Amino acid sequence: MLNRIFGLETEYGLLVHQDRPDHSPAWFAHKLRDHIFNVQRRGLLDLHHRGHDEPPGNGGFLTNAGRMYLDMGHLEYASPECNSLTDVVASDRAGDLVLQQAIDELGWADDLSLIKNNIDHETDATFGSHENYLVTRRFPFTRRGLGPLVTFLVTRQIFTGSGRVGSASPQDAWIQVDRLIVPRASLGHGSDRAPLPYQISQRADHIVNDFFEWVQQNRAIVNTRDEPLADPNQYRRIHLLLGDSNMAEYATALKLGTTGLVLQLIEEGHAPRDLDLNEPVESLQEISQDQDRQWLVQLQSGKTISAIDIQEQFLAAAQTHCRGQDEETDWVLNQWEAVLRDLRGDYTKLVGRIDWASKLWLLESYREAEQAGWQDPMLKSLDLEYHNLNQGKSLYYGLLEEGRVPRLITDSAVAIAADHAPKNTRAFGRGELVKHLLAGGSPSEPDELRPDERFFPAYVINWSIFQVRGRAPFPMPDPFRTYVQDVRSHLQGVTT
Repeated sequence: MLNRIFGLETEYGLLVHQDRPDHSPAWFAHKLRDHIFNVQRRGLLDLHHRGHDEPPGNGGFLTNAGRMYLDMGHLEYASPECNSLTDVVASDRAGDLVLQQAIDELGWADDLSLIKNNIDHETDATFGSHENYLVTRRFPFTRRGLGPLVTFLVTRQIFTGSGRVGSASPQDAWIQVDRLIVPRASLGHGSDRAPLPYQISQRADHIVNDFFEWVQQNRAIVNTRDEPLADPNQYRRIHLLLGDSNMAEYATALKLGTTGLVLQLIEEGHAPRDLDLNEPVESLQEISQDQDRQWLVQLQSGKTISAIDIQEQFLAAAQTHCRGQDEETDWVLNQWEAVLRDLRGDYTKLVGRIDWASKLWLLESYREAEQAGWQDPMLKSLDLEYHNLNQGKSLYYGLLEEGRVPRLITDSAVAIAADHAPKNTRAFGRGELVKHLLAGGSPSEPDELRPDERFFPAYVINWSIFQVRGRAPFPMPDPFRTYVQDVRSHLQGVTT
């Protein structure tokens, strides 16, 4: 894709298949992390505090330059920086592979499942799939400038949603109204929600703001935290919390690719106008919960329009201004058009490509075979099994084995991405650093360390900078540079 860096962060659910488990899910998560870093030696654990909730040893960078760590008891994997859709899909799948291989090696495949979804049916908890997109500092990051992005994000769930049985309880959260922060419940939002059999998005019920800076309890359509993880004078990172974790490679690529093109339209001043939504959060939830799949929303102008119509306007703009710029862009445009066309017909045409449609078809097949209603508790179990990383148990991988799922990448590409970073971004240099240090190749320290260096960790690695004890910090502010030769020279003590 044109001048774009992508990244995905995935939090995994963990399911223990024991009536009276000896250990908590968090215990298993810690053991899996330790096996990945200390036994498989796939990466380096942090030796420094990354924050009050990330002490030394909580996680670290892998040889593929991504990060594996624990976040509030969940295993989380952050992909390395990628600037192609094939790389980000392969890197995302690599996280699944690394974790499932650890489960298999520990002999836990029958007792433990990692679930790549976003909800816990029993506790009503949610866990995230975060998207990251690099934009220039000139990007119009204002409420007015972000209006087209919000409209696009609210309506794109018709092809990016992962689907779920039921719905979450109304969210107890605080939202901003003018200059005040008030309880959402005080405004009457979501207080009379009826039970639902099925909806197309897992995260929609848990989004309570259009814009907000912090993540916990106030999940927003657009997170406003300004943390570029790159040169702040040149770049901004768009950090999104509203999306579902996708099993289908096709859906992952379409989600990231279409969003990247819409960001380009906004950057270049070509985004469709007059599509601002009247109530973005309510529209997000209404689209997800619409059992008739009409997906109608109201604009600030008072006009009512369908999510498909809105998406077709964004597609038309992208067709006009982006077609022909590179091969991946044209693939996205062609598939975007095909999916929107198929969404106007029988949803079963989307099985294998779109997760909510694939899951709904499987659930309806079960209901028909068993003459079961939507209250059948087995449906929630099947919902979870769709997202199981264990290919022998996963309903998604069952569809793949039956030939119903189109592939964008190969298993060998995923295996390579599990061990090696993309070779055309900053991740390449970081991956070489991790491999060098794992091989025992720490640069020799000066004979006399300064007093302030004696208590410095052997290494500190972050996304945009690293430092090895006894050497100067090495900044990597440009995600489009590989830095690989510079890193190698730095580690050998050669001045570049």
